[in-house]
Amino acid sequence: MTTAEAICLDRGQRLTPIRRKVLAALLASHKPLGAYEIIDRMAVKGARPAPITAYRALEFLRENGLVHRIESHNAFIACVHTHAAGDLVVFLICERCGAVGEAASADVAATLTSAARAAGFTPKSPVIEISGICSHCRGT
Repeated sequence: MTTAEAICLDRGQRLTPIRRKVLAALLASHKPLGAYEIIDRMAVKGARPAPITAYRALEFLRENGLVHRIESHNAFIACVHTHAAGDLVVFLICERCGAVGEAASADVAATLTSAARAAGFTPKSPVIEISGICSHCRGT
């Protein structure tokens, strides 16, 4: 949370209480959460925030590189790595437990960037999702 506060301060942005609660819900989970799961975790004494409130907070957090969207699961995960906004992000998604890891490879990024340029394409958010079995589930 301290890193998120520093990033927002540096960019002249505010980490509002709602944004903080959304980020805290994601940081507390080892698995990606859908918007309604986040809303459920934010509920206090039966009072749930409006979905638009959570979606706006998620969009802010995405724009500032604090969370990622896992497209294949229509869910979100906190970004605990420090990488530039346009860097290639590789998600390693376990099919058994649902855990998501984030990996980086300069070689893979360079190859994909080169291929995209050769095709006259400029990637907006370079993300790769790889499903498989994590080492914990494999038992090694």
